Amino acid sequence: MTQKAITKIGPHGLKVTQAADIKQQKIHLKADVVIVGSGAGGAIAAYELAARGKKVVVLEAGPYVPSEKFSEMMAIAMGTLYQDHGGQANSEGDITILQGACVGGSTVVNAALCFRTPDYYLKLWAKEFGLTNLTPAVMEPYFDKVEANLKIRQNTPYETSHGAELINAGLKKLGIPPGIARRNVKDCGLTGFCFAGCVSDRKQSMLVTYLPWAVAKGAKIYADTRVTKVLAKDGRARGVEAEVINPATGRKKADVRVDAPIVVLAAGPVQTPLLLLKSNLANRSGQVGKNFACHPTMSLTAEFDKDVDDFHGATHSLYVDKHTLPEEGGYLLLNAVQDPVEASFQVEPGTGKPYISYMSRYRNTIRLITLIHDKNVGEVSWKDGAKQIRYAVDDADFEAMKAGLKTNARVLFAAGAKRVHIPTSQPLVIGNEGEIDRVIDGLRNEPSRYRYTSFHPQGTCRMGADPARSVVNPKGETHDVRSLYIADASLLPTSIGYNPSETVYALASYISDQINAAHA
Repeated sequence: MTQKAITKIGPHGLKVTQAADIKQQKIHLKADVVIVGSGAGGAIAAYELAARGKKVVVLEAGPYVPSEKFSEMMAIAMGTLYQDHGGQANSEGDITILQGACVGGSTVVNAALCFRTPDYYLKLWAKEFGLTNLTPAVMEPYFDKVEANLKIRQNTPYETSHGAELINAGLKKLGIPPGIARRNVKDCGLTGFCFAGCVSDRKQSMLVTYLPWAVAKGAKIYADTRVTKVLAKDGRARGVEAEVINPATGRKKADVRVDAPIVVLAAGPVQTPLLLLKSNLANRSGQVGKNFACHPTMSLTAEFDKDVDDFHGATHSLYVDKHTLPEEGGYLLLNAVQDPVEASFQVEPGTGKPYISYMSRYRNTIRLITLIHDKNVGEVSWKDGAKQIRYAVDDADFEAMKAGLKTNARVLFAAGAKRVHIPTSQPLVIGNEGEIDRVIDGLRNEPSRYRYTSFHPQGTCRMGADPARSVVNPKGETHDVRSLYIADASLLPTSIGYNPSETVYALASYISDQINAAHA
């Protein structure tokens, strides 16, 4: 039976078929391309392929939440827009691994911060993984294209948050040059709610850019639709099987089959390898799910003796990447505005009166993030009907974290901080600049002791020229299954030490061109 498209059209004109629209128990669709996931990679692939006349179906496991329904409250957004309601974590439970789970994916809830892939990594990937096709010259027009389409530009001075101004003063005092953040935002409203979704549609997420453009070219989007198996025959992709899940009850509402000679997986670096593992496909190398990295971060929270009110302005205003490359330290420093919910779990103030006392001083606090370029030491797997993310911070990477924390602490005290909180499971405070080395040198790389956050899972379906060492070839097609492509951060051969969103945007554009050339 062929499903007749029943769609809901929001004020922004995005047509999405949702579980509430489905009346049949079995749905059979036919397309030229089926894309799994609607985030950074999936949305761009949907538009680029539909624009060349291909019949495209996009399947998204998460719900469709139009921007007028965003609450601008982090606690609510966690429950409605994030994977596992914001609770996705590594097996130890000490690293929260945040991913969007909605139409538009993580682009809906990220901070919009964009960096081009440094030439350093493009050259490294060519040398170590045979990706000689991804030269800086080849990739430059793709970066140019997505930057124009997504309005990626450097922040203007009026967007700088109050906390960032203090941090900038601290950097100047120490002689450290800041970098000015570049974001995919058009006329920022300065609300500071990027992580809860942008009500004004000024953040140029996939929800308001590539997905509407794809629909205008004929692409069909299905939300609440979880792909359970990739179909292949005679070494070629044939489509997918999926289930429509009622988000209110969690129960299956319909079985879906999509027949398509081209399959693009863009479900993210956790879900994409799990789908391949459950489908028993593309794993001749044994590398599916391996090589997981996630840029663990720790935020130092500084208290001042005055109100700072660092909750308006650009989510990220400035950064320091003097030490970001592995040979130079392996850490990136970022300022970030802080929602009260985040503030409450970034430190350990205790409960009862200590908690109330700390939160009563929330207006006096700012945070400065240390993000590390981590080694690809983790693994995503499927065991006993559940996903596992086995990952622990490498000892050498933890030393990079400590170096970053020291730099951050010095910047915060130079900015006028009276005390600095370290995100540990037990209260730990640096009382003055003279205590920085003693306190941070005393940190040990122990599981479950620190409160890490990650927004950047990467690397679980590594791209490379050698089928024995990688899952995907240099053009984005799996080595083992023809016409099965991957277009998300799973591809990255190594951690890149910077927010990977623009890297994914550019790679998805590049891979879409490879698909269009191979399947004209």
